[in-house]
Amino acid sequence: MKYETVIGLEVHSELKTESKIFCGCSTKFGSDQNTNVCPVCLGLPGVLPVINEKVVEFAVRAGLALNCQILPFSKFDRKNYYYPDLPKNYQTSQYDLPIAVNGYLDIEVDGQTKRIGITRVHMEEDAGKLVHSGTISNSEYALVDYNRTGVPLIEIVSEPDLRSPEEAKAYLEKMKAILQYIDVSDCKMEEGSLRCDANISLRPAGTEPFGTKAELKNLNSFRSVQRGLEYEVERQTQVLEEGGRVIQETRSWDENKGVTLSMRSKEQAHDYRYFPEPELVPIVVDPARVESIRVSLPELPDARKARLMADYGLSAYDAETITVSRAMADYYDAAVKAGAEAKAAANWLMGDVSKHLNAANASIESCPVSPAQLAGLIALINKGTISGKIAKTVFEGMWSSGKDAEAIVKEQGLVQISDEGAIVAIVDGVIAASPQSVADFKAGKEKAIGFLVGQVMKQSKGRANPELVNKLLKERLALL
Repeated sequence: MKYETVIGLEVHSELKTESKIFCGCSTKFGSDQNTNVCPVCLGLPGVLPVINEKVVEFAVRAGLALNCQILPFSKFDRKNYYYPDLPKNYQTSQYDLPIAVNGYLDIEVDGQTKRIGITRVHMEEDAGKLVHSGTISNSEYALVDYNRTGVPLIEIVSEPDLRSPEEAKAYLEKMKAILQYIDVSDCKMEEGSLRCDANISLRPAGTEPFGTKAELKNLNSFRSVQRGLEYEVERQTQVLEEGGRVIQETRSWDENKGVTLSMRSKEQAHDYRYFPEPELVPIVVDPARVESIRVSLPELPDARKARLMADYGLSAYDAETITVSRAMADYYDAAVKAGAEAKAAANWLMGDVSKHLNAANASIESCPVSPAQLAGLIALINKGTISGKIAKTVFEGMWSSGKDAEAIVKEQGLVQISDEGAIVAIVDGVIAASPQSVADFKAGKEKAIGFLVGQVMKQSKGRANPELVNKLLKERLALL
């Protein structure tokens, strides 16, 4: 029997506010354990929470960017459950009246665009963090750090519209880009500021009722999401084909073993005993305020991609690659504004710039070559001052020194040789020293000229104009 995969994602994104959602404690990542805490976020008796206004603003921004309806009236609720990292034994969240509902996100997979529904965006507080001695499945003990308790979150719940692990990965990549574009979260998955739980089930192809779902936890990278879902497809398929029954449960993804492991049976919503948070007033959002936030939204990834294609003639692939990150798209726009030829700027950004950033494990924000400097390098190539090959050497110097391309060229004497007389002298010397290659070329072996070009470039230390070298070589060989 063929099965159809049904996936829904719950994305948790920490908001980049300075303080926590209900108290003034710092949200700074990496502080010593249990230092960014107070009686409010520790849930001590007699304390009262106060909503952080910036959290509401960021949640509205996210809802608007995800094409949601912003509810004029929403409220907080208590989600009751026990876990060691939850000091109050309940989480302050939103249940039946969230801040935003009925949105969507468009993704592209294999050249096809698909719309994924977004059920809701709601605000909540983060829990603490358990530090295990091993994996969550085999740990002998766990320590708890409450610094993260009370850090503001938005949870973004999709409709079960995803049909493959590849679609899930594309959805998360687009979600991350949008949250970064609107500047509500840094989305650093390695720091836990963007996390994902995935609900996955199988059903016989062509049928409507959903199968029994499993929820996957501890998916801390796009690769983990895709691998975990791929494993679950195989596991659930095997269970069904053997006549078994998929159990509704929460499973943990073990990155090292490449398997999911059962954690606990999955609770239903009523098991959380939701009830309105009595210590927080409902949130009434002024429509005029919502509209002012809507107007303040930046150009989002899809719109920016379309603009780069329309204004600069970039391919869909180039525009998609550049606009995945707002910082990279900002860098590109700045380089073009500084005078860089559009396609050349895209090539350099996706090529040498990205290569050096990856090697240094750095982000585009910390790139030592500024957009204006990259534009200056491209200008020297277009003027014929340096060749494309020499430009790579110049870029290395710019990267290590922070100097402009023109300064590197002057210091290292890298100006391209475009004087015909100087190049002819080198060409004649190479022809005289390479009788076999000359004979091969005369015998019709066109590839032989490649060796001769290489020798000329070697003799000129890469400074000879390549186009002129090819032209003069063919002219001198024709005379033989």
